[in-house]
Amino acid sequence: MAELQPKKIGIFKCGNIGTAPNLELLIDELADRKDIKVRVVTSGSKMNPEDVEEALPKLFAFNPDVVVMISPNTALPGPSKAREAIANAKLPGIVITDAPGKKVKADIEQQGLGYLIITADPLIGARKEFLDPIEMALFNSNVNKVLAITGVYRIVYQEIDKVIYAVEAGQTPALPKMVIDVCMLRDQPFFTNPYAKAKSIAAYAMLEKVAEIDTQACFIEKESEKYLPLTASSHEIAQAAARLAEEAREIEKYNDSVLRKPHGKDGKLKIKTKLLMPATSEAQPGNM
Repeated sequence: MAELQPKKIGIFKCGNIGTAPNLELLIDELADRKDIKVRVVTSGSKMNPEDVEEALPKLFAFNPDVVVMISPNTALPGPSKAREAIANAKLPGIVITDAPGKKVKADIEQQGLGYLIITADPLIGARKEFLDPIEMALFNSNVNKVLAITGVYRIVYQEIDKVIYAVEAGQTPALPKMVIDVCMLRDQPFFTNPYAKAKSIAAYAMLEKVAEIDTQACFIEKESEKYLPLTASSHEIAQAAARLAEEAREIEKYNDSVLRKPHGKDGKLKIKTKLLMPATSEAQPGNM
């Protein structure tokens, strides 16, 4: 029997949100999956139409079987151009974006693409008097910690996995259509301790507030004495949210009940909830 060829997963990063830096690592965290090959193409920190047009041919030259696009505010001209190109290629495609993406949910669906809209992947405090490279890195590390611990990243990689599994089986995948908000996380079985879950939900809600404050600071306030306190306060909230998320995980660690779902070499998820127990295969790959 001929050996099955790994499916090609193309990831297009247009600008940056907190989820973007780790996206390809979420689906192959041990770098030993045999069922997929992953390539990342990026427009860099900029997301203008000309940057997108220059980068996209590199994505399609890879001949991907599945495309995942990630960008801030996918209604903007650059990300819109990328969505259009992916839709025209007639490939299974998923758009991962932040809260402003809710405005174009209907457009994304009409293009035949799936979406994961993360309401607490917040706008950074992008004011020159405040944001330098170190502040940027610290902000994103805090966002990453909250999104990882609260379960957002688990939803992201499992929804991508479901599409990969369907394509591997020769099926037409059911693309995700999800707005990942506080209520959705509340209903997920990611924590066994109710106080850990409460802290996790609180941390996520705090990041949603960060986005609201930074929108005010970056786009509405015009005077530095007004927008600088706002940007600084939003980054303080992100740091506090990261601490709260850490507290939630520590509770689960004390209970020896941290949920772990590593990928096997065949790409299927394994599961364990005790540190010293072996991971076993899931009966329903891709379930939360």
